[in-house]
Amino acid sequence: MGNRFDLIIIGAGPGGYLAAERAGALGKKVLLIEKDSTLGGVCLNRGCIPTKSLLNSAKLYYNSLHSSQFGLKVLQAEYDHRQALDWKNKTVAKITKGVAWQMKRYNVEALQGHAKLADRETVEVNGNVYKADHIIIASGSSAAQLSIPGKELNHVLGSDELLELQDLPQKPVIIGAGVIGIEFASFFSLLGIPVTVLEMEQEILPGFDREIAILLRKAMKNTTFITGCKASEIDSKTITYLKDGEQKAIAADLVLIAAGRKPNVNGLGLEDVHLDFNSGGIAVNDRMQTNVPGIFAVGDVTGKSMLAHSAYRMAEVAVNVMFGKDDRMRYGAVPSVVYSYPEISSVGVTEEQAKKEGRRIKTAKLQLQANGRFVAEHGNQRGVCKIVIDAQTEALIGLSIIGGHNSEMIFGAAAMIEAEWRIHDIKEVIFPHPTVSEMIKDTLWEL
Repeated sequence: MGNRFDLIIIGAGPGGYLAAERAGALGKKVLLIEKDSTLGGVCLNRGCIPTKSLLNSAKLYYNSLHSSQFGLKVLQAEYDHRQALDWKNKTVAKITKGVAWQMKRYNVEALQGHAKLADRETVEVNGNVYKADHIIIASGSSAAQLSIPGKELNHVLGSDELLELQDLPQKPVIIGAGVIGIEFASFFSLLGIPVTVLEMEQEILPGFDREIAILLRKAMKNTTFITGCKASEIDSKTITYLKDGEQKAIAADLVLIAAGRKPNVNGLGLEDVHLDFNSGGIAVNDRMQTNVPGIFAVGDVTGKSMLAHSAYRMAEVAVNVMFGKDDRMRYGAVPSVVYSYPEISSVGVTEEQAKKEGRRIKTAKLQLQANGRFVAEHGNQRGVCKIVIDAQTEALIGLSIIGGHNSEMIFGAAAMIEAEWRIHDIKEVIFPHPTVSEMIKDTLWEL
């Protein structure tokens, strides 16, 4: 019975290791399989955590140069990229050790190797066979590739390679103005490195509130945005793009391809067990069940909501359902954050999405300069809080905010939307003063 488990999990990213923790806490026998040498997946090793570490270093450097209004003068501030990389690596190492400790804490058996499904209860790894009553596929996603001549050149990188770059470029160009592209653009711009961002859509951050995206585009220093264009070719010194039918070129000593991500569905034996999937991900219901009884899928591989915190919740739903507790995944109040400078957070529907759905809405917005805590700590910076209200029910259905450390308070709006709070419900809540979170309540009074 040594190779028999209650649950086998393929992939040790956020969805995988969180599922292992939750099942282990229930006393279940769990096997967690990861093809890489460390646990944590892309988010911990090559995504969320390392990018936030480098961004924090860049923000500290930028703020040290612009702190005189607060009575602080920093002489000869310098940014040391090698030291910042060292801090990033130490941060990642510390947290990966923490994940490994959690596995031991919950008696989860971790195994390195490539997993492949043999049947609905059997997984093959490194020539060995393991069986379980339940299987979770949490194989994550990979960076999407562009079919563009020159992408094989040494100075053309993906986000993984960029995180290990030892020497900073002088003329970086980023293809893609989604979350990944914007965060790396912020990193370069904060360090005073002029950066150009190419985006196929007419505005940056497709899917975010358009007004908020425009404010961010205008607020980012040292950044040139070229929207409504398509990169067509890369050579050793330039990148060529098409805009309005005209071909143009700009100099680039580094090109970052940030064209989004695609689910990892290949090489897992999904076809062999007749699992329902395509290039867009594994099909699941709201209980994270696939079409094959006993097999679940969570996280990026589903293509549903490619965010680490979505994977966390999907994992909890899957574990609850498989072990007898009724639960379901809901996507209406999943927060999204761009850790740029300034920062953006959003939850629920945007004004554009609501109108596209034909919903009757009311919107209101308020400048963060109206907030005492924001002014005291951010000086002359600008920011906006924008809300979307269902005109019929008067429930909060969307909130977007730019400025300050808004990612730390967006969960509050998520809870309000999830609970279907009305305007009067929120107005009755006592927010601490002075905090930037008061903007959520204050903006309602603008209706």
